[in-house]
Amino acid sequence: MTATRLSWRDSPAVQGASRQLRGRLKWLESPLATYYLILGSAGMLVGLGLVMVLSASSVTSYMDTQSPYSDFTKQAVFAVVGVIVATVTSRLPIRVFKVMAFPLMLATLFLQVLVMVPGIGVEVLGNRNWIRVGGLQIQPSEIGKVALILMVALVLSNRQAYLHDPRRSILPTVPYVVLLIGLIMLGKDLGTTMVVAVIYLGMLWCAGARKALFGWLAALALVTLPIAIWTSGNRTSRIQAWLGGCDNVDLDGCYQKVHGMYALAGGGVWGLGPGASREKWQWLPEAHNDVIFAIIGEELGLPGALTVLALYVVLAYACYRLIAQTRDMFVRVASAGIMVWICFQAVVNIGSVLGIFPIVGVPLPLVSYGGSALVMTLFGIGILLAFARQEPGAAEALTLKPRRVARTLAVLPRRKG
Repeated sequence: MTATRLSWRDSPAVQGASRQLRGRLKWLESPLATYYLILGSAGMLVGLGLVMVLSASSVTSYMDTQSPYSDFTKQAVFAVVGVIVATVTSRLPIRVFKVMAFPLMLATLFLQVLVMVPGIGVEVLGNRNWIRVGGLQIQPSEIGKVALILMVALVLSNRQAYLHDPRRSILPTVPYVVLLIGLIMLGKDLGTTMVVAVIYLGMLWCAGARKALFGWLAALALVTLPIAIWTSGNRTSRIQAWLGGCDNVDLDGCYQKVHGMYALAGGGVWGLGPGASREKWQWLPEAHNDVIFAIIGEELGLPGALTVLALYVVLAYACYRLIAQTRDMFVRVASAGIMVWICFQAVVNIGSVLGIFPIVGVPLPLVSYGGSALVMTLFGIGILLAFARQEPGAAEALTLKPRRVARTLAVLPRRKG
C-alpha cells in the first residue's frame, strides 16, 4: 500500500486556522458590515489626521501666531462641521441626492468663476483655486468633485437603457466635465484637474461604457497633458526634478521632495515617536498639508504608514461592496466616483511623497490640513453611508436596535443557541 501524501493545506493546524479565520470574518455577512467598514475607516483616518496635523503644524503655527494650536484648532472646527455634515447626509434618502445634483453643479461652476475675479479669488503657491469671503477661504473645486459625481451618476442612471449609444448616454455629461475642468485649469491647478478627470473615467467604466471610448480619451490625454505641463514653469520644474532623480536639495523643484525622503528615512522602521519629527522644524514645506504622509512615516514609522494604507484599502473594499451589491445604477456609479476620488487621490499623494510620482499638490484625503477638502470628503463619506443604510436588511437592523450601543453591536454575528 502507498501512503497518501497530504499537502500543507490539509494539515490539521492549517485547517483549524482556516476555520478560525472564517469564523472571525463571519461578521462581514452582516447587513451593516459595509456601513461600519465605511464609518470605522473614515473615522480612524480623520482622528489620525487631526493628531498628525497638530504635530506637523505646531512649529509653523507658533512662528506665525505664537500658538502651536492655531492650525490644529481650525482643522478641528472643520472636522466637527464635516462630521455634522456627514451625519445629516447619511440619513438622507437617495432621491435627495438626485434632486441636489444639478443645483450643486451650477453653484460649483458659479463659485469656480468667482475664483478668477480680482479681490475674491486667492492665489496660493502658483495655483489660483480659492475664494475668500470675509474670513472664510473656500476651494470650489472640492465642491466640484461631489457635484460632478452626483451629476454624472444622475445622467447615466436616467439613460441606462442607452449606454450602448455614447451619443445618447455619455455625451450629455461632457459639457459639465469640460466646464469644470476648464475652469479649474484656468487656476493652473493640474493636480485637481487630473483627479476630476480620473473620477469621470472611473464612473464611465463602472457604468459599462465601451472600451473604445477609453482609447480615445487616453489619446486626448496624451496630447493635452504635455501641453498643460510645458506651459507652466512650476509644473515643468517639478516634472524635470522627478525625472532627474532629485539627488540634490538645491536643484529646482527638489527641495520639498528631498526633505520628504529625509523625513521617511529619518523615521526608520519604528519612527521617532509622536511629536518628535525633525523635518517639521521649518525644513519640510507644507508638512501638515500635501506631504503629511512624510511626517507620519517619520514619527510613526512603517507601522503608522502601513496603517494609513490599510485604512484606505478597507474604505475601498467597503465601496466595492456597495457597487457589487446594489441594483440601483445611481448608487453604483456614484459609489464608484467617490471610491475613485478618495483612493486615487491617496495613491497620488502617497506616491508623490515616496518619489513614485511627481509632486502635483493634492492633499491626502481625510488626513491633510484643509477645511474645504475635509468637509467635502466627509460629505462624500456621508453619501456612502446613506447608500449603505439602504442595503438589504441594513435599515431593518438599525430600526430594530434603537439604542446607540445596541446599533453598534448589530454588526457582530450572533451566537446560535
